[in-house]
Amino acid sequence: MLSVEDALARIVAGFDTLAAEQVAVTEATGRVLASDVAARVTQPPAGVSAMDGYAVRAADVAAASADAPVTLAVVGEAPAGGAHDGTLAAGEVVRIFTGGPVPAGADAIVIQEDTEAGEGSVSIRVAVPEGHYIRPKGLDFSTGDILLEAGRLLGPADIGLAAAMNHPWLAVRRKPRVAILATGDEIAMPGDPLGPNHIVSSNGPALAALVRESGGIPHLLEIAGDTEEALRKVAEGARGMDLLVTTGGASVGDRDLVRSALDLDIDFWKVAMRPGKPLIFGRLGDTPMIGVPGNPVSSLVCGVIYVRPAIRRMLGLDPATVPEEAALLGRDLPANDRRQDYLRATLAPDESGHSVATPFGRQDSSMLSRLARADCLVIRPPEAAVAKAGDTVRIIRI
Repeated sequence: MLSVEDALARIVAGFDTLAAEQVAVTEATGRVLASDVAARVTQPPAGVSAMDGYAVRAADVAAASADAPVTLAVVGEAPAGGAHDGTLAAGEVVRIFTGGPVPAGADAIVIQEDTEAGEGSVSIRVAVPEGHYIRPKGLDFSTGDILLEAGRLLGPADIGLAAAMNHPWLAVRRKPRVAILATGDEIAMPGDPLGPNHIVSSNGPALAALVRESGGIPHLLEIAGDTEEALRKVAEGARGMDLLVTTGGASVGDRDLVRSALDLDIDFWKVAMRPGKPLIFGRLGDTPMIGVPGNPVSSLVCGVIYVRPAIRRMLGLDPATVPEEAALLGRDLPANDRRQDYLRATLAPDESGHSVATPFGRQDSSMLSRLARADCLVIRPPEAAVAKAGDTVRIIRI
């Protein structure tokens, strides 16, 4: 059996970064930039006021104080989006508002709280240095500055920055299209009538949510019955997709038909991990395929460990999903065998603020309720020795 590390490396190597597409900047949140973005404008385009107040010559208010205010003539105003024409002469000021362009001749701003307006004049009670409350031209960025680089996952602040740089459209990586195929005569979709031997399908919706959260577009195919003909028919829906994920039918039972029914070019089958041993990676025609086990926990854990990195690779992101980190173990654990364990666990700080990961006592791969309550997966390497509460372990947050 392959190690988890080798299996992940082979899966990631099986995917290429997808092509770019243009989207409106308002629709680019959560997308991955395909090319660098350079500013098309300078921001601010000229020196502007950072506050409401008066644009002055610093020399004119050098002697001003609360006890001896200086009175100057108001010769105009400069609102945001407007401007004062002309150059300030000695003894003159311009009423200015936040974002208003600083008029020629002015070199400082006195905030309105430090003034008292009169009829055509203003009394200023403080001295200010040159540049006071002035945002100089290009303070934020200048034309040609590259402020967003290819490969960046765009958040709200990035969208605001791109818009400020005057970009109505952005080139982003196309979202991977992922077909999800669940197998089994016993499976019914949520809300469908249930017979005495049916179970409700959770794997498909859970994997679809994982795909969507990872930046892909999930396509839930209909559930395939336990015959080769039914499986082949449903799998036709994966044509043209960037990835096919099957769930169930990957083990060695008489009705585990994924390997036999589909004409797969198999790279590997079986990984030394728990849960998730009967994992398949290969191709169905031109479509890469990852076959995860049918047990709900196994399915979703394999989704986190393998499907998400594949999607990130197609998006041009680092395939690493959530970085591993260290935590203290909250309970004793026995020695491990040759398979790498991923133990569902809660995560909480101790009195010293250290993260403590406490695995659930029972780790059955059918217990989806425990996975939903888990905060992390505790990684137990193959052949790990007995571990005691308080030991340091590696975890992946979920």
